[in-house]
Amino acid sequence: MKKQQKFKLKSRIYFRLWALLLFLPIMVVAYFISVIGWHELRNIAWTHEIGQFVDSKVIEFRDPEIPEEYVAVYQSAELEYGVPWQLLAAHHRIETRFSTMDPLLSPVGAEGHMQFMPCTFVGWTHPTCGGLGEGEIPEEEKTDPEVIAYYGGYGVDGDGDGIADPYNITDAVYSAANYLGSNGAADGDLESAIFLYNRSDQYVADVLHFYSLYKENYPEQVTQAK
Repeated sequence: MKKQQKFKLKSRIYFRLWALLLFLPIMVVAYFISVIGWHELRNIAWTHEIGQFVDSKVIEFRDPEIPEEYVAVYQSAELEYGVPWQLLAAHHRIETRFSTMDPLLSPVGAEGHMQFMPCTFVGWTHPTCGGLGEGEIPEEEKTDPEVIAYYGGYGVDGDGDGIADPYNITDAVYSAANYLGSNGAADGDLESAIFLYNRSDQYVADVLHFYSLYKENYPEQVTQAK
């Protein structure tokens, strides 16, 4: 009886040893195949491009830099309309990546540095306005401050040259400040104002993200006058 038990015990031990010896090479081979396969996958063009795109977006979304040449314009607009200049910078960043978008015209017709629909810039009471707000406003009326005042638009002649032009950076920023300030931002209701600028919860979140970054990295008070 004892001999049978010892034999069974030895058999189990030998079986486990053989199983281990057989399974170990399989594990080693599988490991090297997975490593080689992953290395090759990373070298495929489209996967590499996707990885670079994702990495660039992560870095881009964390980037707190504001081009220095625009700061005085933002600060001057804050003095005029009471809208935090960092908020204006955040909108500029989201709308056209600080005017690096080329052209400064969206597929739906939003124009200029801060991407105004013509009907919002000139005024929704203009007889050609409707739909998304592209309208059929004559070019000479689009930048006329008197026409804009008549139709109740948000376009502003920020630099005092007699033209309210969404493609002029000062006019565009002042117009954005006018819009945001008129819709609550000057009174501290930033979320409502941002949402009215572009009716998207994700847009609000993105603008507030950069606004918070800029508040943290550019905490100085407004020093520029109009």
